[in-house]
Amino acid sequence: MKESQHTEWKASWRDDLLRYVCGFANAEGGVLVIGRNDDGKLIGISNATTLLTDLPNKIRDLLGVVAEVNLNSENGRDSIEIVVPPYPNPISFRGHYYQRSGSTLLELKGAALDRFLLGRYGRTWDSNPQPGVTTANLSPFAISRFRTLAERSGRLDTSALAEPDAGLLQKLKLTDSGYLKRAAILLFHRDPLQYFSGAFVKIGFFRSEADLAWHDEVTGDLFAQAQQTLDLLFTKYLKAAVTYEDIVRIERFPVPREAMRETLLNALVHRDYSVPAPTQIRVFEDKLVVVNPAELPHNWTQETLLGPHYSHPFNPDIANAFFRAGEIEAWGRGVQRIFDACKKAKTPRPRVKFEMQGLWIEFPFGRSYLDVIRGKSPRAAPHSKTPPVAPPVAPPVAPPVTPPVTPPVTPPVARLIRLIALEGELGSAAIRERLGLRDRTHLRNHYINPALAGFWIELTVPQHPKSRLQRYRLTAAGRGVLPLLGETLDASE
Repeated sequence: MKESQHTEWKASWRDDLLRYVCGFANAEGGVLVIGRNDDGKLIGISNATTLLTDLPNKIRDLLGVVAEVNLNSENGRDSIEIVVPPYPNPISFRGHYYQRSGSTLLELKGAALDRFLLGRYGRTWDSNPQPGVTTANLSPFAISRFRTLAERSGRLDTSALAEPDAGLLQKLKLTDSGYLKRAAILLFHRDPLQYFSGAFVKIGFFRSEADLAWHDEVTGDLFAQAQQTLDLLFTKYLKAAVTYEDIVRIERFPVPREAMRETLLNALVHRDYSVPAPTQIRVFEDKLVVVNPAELPHNWTQETLLGPHYSHPFNPDIANAFFRAGEIEAWGRGVQRIFDACKKAKTPRPRVKFEMQGLWIEFPFGRSYLDVIRGKSPRAAPHSKTPPVAPPVAPPVAPPVTPPVTPPVTPPVARLIRLIALEGELGSAAIRERLGLRDRTHLRNHYINPALAGFWIELTVPQHPKSRLQRYRLTAAGRGVLPLLGETLDASE
């Protein structure tokens, strides 16, 4: 006989065993047997009759739990069986919270306790209100980008998109009793790190497990993190294997862009932000590993995650915003979509494992790719031993599984990009003068905010968005789209 999730044996009674009753009540219930040793052998107790009378009252008074206490006799030896039902509300013992996990009793502390208490009251971490933050503290560029994405996806009513920022946040259920939820800060604040220390992505290139060559940190709102991390990976960290078929140049990355994008979005949407560690992406010569602080839903195993399952987001409010923006689906198919993208690109299937530190997804690089990169292929193009500097435009890739984050270049945005390309850094007053615009709001809503949302321009003083010295300049992405827009400003547009 073995102890299990629902069974615990103790040779004799002492009051601190109420911890186990507390742990069963906070989990799936269970049975605590008094009078058996650690091997499950019946050794009996001498005070069974007294315990039969005292324990129900003690359990009720100290824990608030009503448990069934039974007296069992076998071969002249008595034992006490305490049957504990699961409780929907949190149970504590002397100010401490315990929970049964497998055959182990865990004391809940820190982030684990926070998740447990929120769950017992029907809340999630991202749905908790965050005092001291208002709509005015959020990034208008992030909200403008979301409006563009949601309008394109068609997953949000046009009436909701027509609301002012505060009304839009209410429609997205990102407010609670007059406060913004934590999800709103992660989705739309220009610097969520002010509130949540793990809300960023760290990328590193490793020569070996212990030898870090260089790294980057990606911060900002979650939509920006997704786009910027993906761009960094495919312009700085991952090298394309270049081969030729006749005169046609063919570039293949070791991880399909659509698989990497799906992995990254799942990591940002479903991670545990109460953990101070960032999402980590470790790039090696022969593999890429994503390590994410994550928790599987209750009663889920790694097999559940890898098989067909229903959608059970760890952060429902964050997931809803990404769904409305058309960035993710809501069918619980994220892992399968990653596998399908790798199969379509004929790259190795990634390895997925769940450990105490979180969820690990490892993309091994295929042998044919490594042969080209290492110069073993007779058709390999010259290459350097270090990832190349990011070019202005990311290399062409297959169409993504879901629409990309970058919004389309509208005619007003095209005019703004070409103007700044011609004249260099400009302030808003100079832009209005050059473009013949009078309305500041029209300039902000139709020109500047969409261009910032698409990462085609950037602030020269990003730490002070309202600075009187603020100017706007082109980014690498903005310079990259110039050939598609023409090189001169057409005043007739």
